[in-house]
Amino acid sequence: MIMNAVGNVAELAGTLSPTDRVVRAFRRIAEVDRPEVWILLRSETDVLADARAVEDRLAAGDDLPLAGLLVAVKDNVDVAGLPTTAACPEFAYPATETASGVARLVEQGAVVLGKTNLDQFATGLVGTRSPYGAVRGSWDPERVSGGSSSGSAVAVALGIADIGIGTDTAGSGRVPAAFAGLVGLKLSLGVIPTHGVVPACVDYDCLTVFATDLDCAVAAARVMAGPDTRDPRSRRWPADVRLAAPAAPVVAVPRAEDLEPLSPEYRAAFDATVSALEATGVATRTVDISGLLDAATLLYDGAVVAQRYAAVGQFLDSSPAGADPTVAAIVAGAKAPAAHELVTDLDALRRAKVAAAATLAGCDALLLPTTTEHPTIAAVQADPLGINRRMGTYTNFCNLLDMAAVAVPGAATAEGHPFGVMFVVPAFDDQVAVDLGARLTGVPAPALVDGGVELAVFGAHLRGQPLHFQLEDIGARFTGAVSTTDAYRLYALDTVPPKPGLVRRGPGLGAPIRGEVFRVSAAGLGSFLGALPAPMALTSVELSDGRSVVGFSCTHDAVDGAADITERGGWV
Repeated sequence: MIMNAVGNVAELAGTLSPTDRVVRAFRRIAEVDRPEVWILLRSETDVLADARAVEDRLAAGDDLPLAGLLVAVKDNVDVAGLPTTAACPEFAYPATETASGVARLVEQGAVVLGKTNLDQFATGLVGTRSPYGAVRGSWDPERVSGGSSSGSAVAVALGIADIGIGTDTAGSGRVPAAFAGLVGLKLSLGVIPTHGVVPACVDYDCLTVFATDLDCAVAAARVMAGPDTRDPRSRRWPADVRLAAPAAPVVAVPRAEDLEPLSPEYRAAFDATVSALEATGVATRTVDISGLLDAATLLYDGAVVAQRYAAVGQFLDSSPAGADPTVAAIVAGAKAPAAHELVTDLDALRRAKVAAAATLAGCDALLLPTTTEHPTIAAVQADPLGINRRMGTYTNFCNLLDMAAVAVPGAATAEGHPFGVMFVVPAFDDQVAVDLGARLTGVPAPALVDGGVELAVFGAHLRGQPLHFQLEDIGARFTGAVSTTDAYRLYALDTVPPKPGLVRRGPGLGAPIRGEVFRVSAAGLGSFLGALPAPMALTSVELSDGRSVVGFSCTHDAVDGAADITERGGWV
């Protein structure tokens, strides 16, 4: 079943008024007493004023699907009127405008609570590298929260914020989700613009979303997506974007040897999750992902790390008092690579991208554990680099190879503790990953990608019919059963395979004919039309609900001598 995520979340937002949601959030902030989550928590008075403004907009008739939903924003992302610190006090600057993605949330009625703590300059996967304090795990304060988007994830997990905004270069929008039992969306690079984000590795950074459920996460990401001319790396969904996973998907899973970095309890939880996915009808295929894991090492061990120095290296060279020693050392080391080394590594990444496509050929996605273990804060303090490196084993390659990922809770826990997995897909197959995440977690699949063309089918392309695979091949998304007006008649054509011919005769001269509507990409519809054999045609078809959509028909002469089956009301 396909759901409209924005509509579902609007329903959720409507269960409490925006001001009631703010009062409840500040009550929860006092209850949990986790000051390290925030670098700057706005005053309740100011947040209530924004909530009342949303209520005024609703009263004026504005359609605000995210009305009153509360947002926690990672403090390397600008919010107008608030300082941006990137978790370094000396780096702070007053933001004069709000980052594109966050501004779009606010336009749709969301309300910003404040700026959250992070691994300084978004460098780390642990959540402990901050002069504002280590962000403790949401369910166990002795464990790390995961970084670098630590505060945003914990704010959601503790029931304070509805939406957490993070960033992800090496896994920072996914590892914290796994530790807190959340959904984490890391869309294809550039789909959500990064205008207003302090860069880490500018070519591989992206804004991410945390939420407790897939509907809310997708609703936020759908609003945030879309190009922005102020971000030269921003991208729009391509004309041939896939709008759905197939009904019988094939998912790649790693070999046993590729899973050796997992702790025993994480390995058991991953195996159980694979079994649960297979129980939903998904076919799995074991593949060798060693090439992906090798590519992941280029993010920190290769010359690509020079982008971190380009972002904040000169600032950290001034030895600010608030600099985290581990972060400062990583960024200082990023000054070393020579230009020719960067060229070599960029070539290696291009080759790895081609190899990854070959590895995953014939598969709709790759299922991976999000991370390897859940360490304590004490363990990370004793070994800050080794544990952090291990935690990025399965996340680091994703942005380097221009892939998207949807992180969701696994089908099993790690001995009672949260465990997360990711569906990793090629660039712009984000909707496929969302659909698979919904399938694993047993919820209706929300629509992430906006746009497309509605296409009505009435015969051999219906679900379960012999030509339906052609719609799946172009990533068509089922949106519902329909019927035509009474202006149509249906004939059985003498073709192979047998199929019906729908012909418009005029109002009252036919009968309602049952069919199905799918949403297809513009390019998908074009390729579909280009391959359409005579006497079939695509034309505007009038539906009984008053809509007119593109639909299957046939030429009038094709039905001469064909059996009239209008009284059946449909092909099946």
